[in-house]
Amino acid sequence: MIGLLILAHNDLASALIDAAAHTYGKRPPQLEAVGVTYRLSPEHIRARIAEQLRHVDSGAGVLILTDIYGATHTNVACTLLARGRYEMVTGVNLPMLLKALNYRDVSMDELIDKALSGGCGGIVCAAKTEDLRKEAGA
Repeated sequence: MIGLLILAHNDLASALIDAAAHTYGKRPPQLEAVGVTYRLSPEHIRARIAEQLRHVDSGAGVLILTDIYGATHTNVACTLLARGRYEMVTGVNLPMLLKALNYRDVSMDELIDKALSGGCGGIVCAAKTEDLRKEAGA
């Protein structure tokens, strides 16, 4: 099973894990968070990420989900990426995380595609969705 590591500002990463645990009724295995603040040095962030990567990797690799591309923690994580083993998708949201949790037994490339589709598919404009329903006669 591919491990998942969430990197995000402050408590966002742990809040996403809490929401996933609520959804599934328990905390999913091989899922960890690294919350970062502006006070942490890049070296400290790198050490925490490396430690958590080792912790969640059971041999199938780890997909890192981050909140925003270009932030210090994302830039630091890029230095740890290894194609097929440690990969990263940015823009994490709860639909992305839930989709990734449901497909961790596929290949890394397939998991990346599932995470991306979950993240994008979870972004909906309610007003436009309602307009589409009315047009369809629902």
